Amino acid sequence: MCDTLIANSAAAGTKASLFAKNSDRSPNEAQLLNWIPENMSEVGHKIQCTYIDIPQSRQTNAVLLSRPFWIWGGEMGVNQHGLAIGNEAIFSKIPANKTPALIGMDLLRLGLERARTAPQAVDVITSLLEEFGQGGKHTLDGHSYYHNSYLIVDSRESWVLETVDRHWAARQVGPLYSISNSPSLETDWDRSSAGLEEYIIHRGLAKSEEKINLSANISDRVVTTFAAGRQRCARSRQLLEASQGEITVSTMASILRDHGSKSDPRPGLFGADICMHASLGPVRVSQTTGSLIALLEADNPLVFATGTAAPCTGIFKPFWVDAIPDLGKLPTDQYDPETLFWSHERLHREVLGNYPERLASFEEERDSLEEEFITGAISLQGGSQSERKAYSEICLTKAAEAEQRWLACVSKIPPKPIFFHDLAWKGFNRHAKWQMD
Repeated sequence: MCDTLIANSAAAGTKASLFAKNSDRSPNEAQLLNWIPENMSEVGHKIQCTYIDIPQSRQTNAVLLSRPFWIWGGEMGVNQHGLAIGNEAIFSKIPANKTPALIGMDLLRLGLERARTAPQAVDVITSLLEEFGQGGKHTLDGHSYYHNSYLIVDSRESWVLETVDRHWAARQVGPLYSISNSPSLETDWDRSSAGLEEYIIHRGLAKSEEKINLSANISDRVVTTFAAGRQRCARSRQLLEASQGEITVSTMASILRDHGSKSDPRPGLFGADICMHASLGPVRVSQTTGSLIALLEADNPLVFATGTAAPCTGIFKPFWVDAIPDLGKLPTDQYDPETLFWSHERLHREVLGNYPERLASFEEERDSLEEEFITGAISLQGGSQSERKAYSEICLTKAAEAEQRWLACVSKIPPKPIFFHDLAWKGFNRHAKWQMD
């Protein structure tokens, strides 16, 4: 499950549009920050995506992705031109294709690599979708197959794109918008695949073109209900609207950390928040495993990403697509403290032992340090490549040192067990081949 949101410059009160996303996956499905440089390829060269290979574009853009370690594409990302895309799973009455093809995250990366603007990205993704289709398992654990939606934004325009099989519909949106794990387009869209209406009628989802409502016709009510996509989408829009005209990077970080009115997100076997915390299955099996915010100045995007799970326990660090530092060893689904993802997991999973008290022990310092990072990064927007890269390295080091202090503090606070929640996390740790003290 995931949530993606945008605010254009007028609505945000900033000089650039803002993009933000949480990516929710299995707790051990480590997510990493992956920089792909711009590239020139020979005519006829092919690129291997997650399951299939396709012809490579002659020229591709530099991209910073947040992606599950085993997938070629990404859950979210930003390219050198200030284009950002976030992907969402949507569950349809029309079964998703199980035959390997392009998956939603592949299409996201291809859109970022091949487009400079949001409308161009819509063209790239839809043309590839129609040619190669979408299909195959989307998760490392289990057998999850789904269709995909996208929120696509640059410094000037924002588009929502929703797909089912090889069909699609797209609409320009703004000034504020968010999507989650449910279709949002209803009776109006600006562009669509040829024959979309006939396809919906042929599949028995609507009786006539006048009766078509994409969200109502396509959505699988059972899965969509358990995923709480509509509730999370309503919550993110409520929070955006409450800050309209003064939305900042810090505002977006606060929304990505939102648990509604709950002081402790652990209890319960059902429900989902924007900041997702896994518990005992089969419903609460997803955890926010990566978070990203982007300030989208044209050709000079500034990215803030955790590179870790649970943004409420972590910190957003600044990056520039043209000045990426060494991001270290790549993680897998096995515990490895030498990676950015797993080095944070010790703190994250310790906090889960007594969430309210343990988080409170460092929450104020987290916010203060993060605000320092944000202010410093924005002041360096016009700085040299070497200055900006060095600043990212400093922030990574400071964040790692802070997390070690917080871990030492958290470990001294007695746990407050919640039986089913703790049982679930013992299982997650066991599958990661990690025995916590």
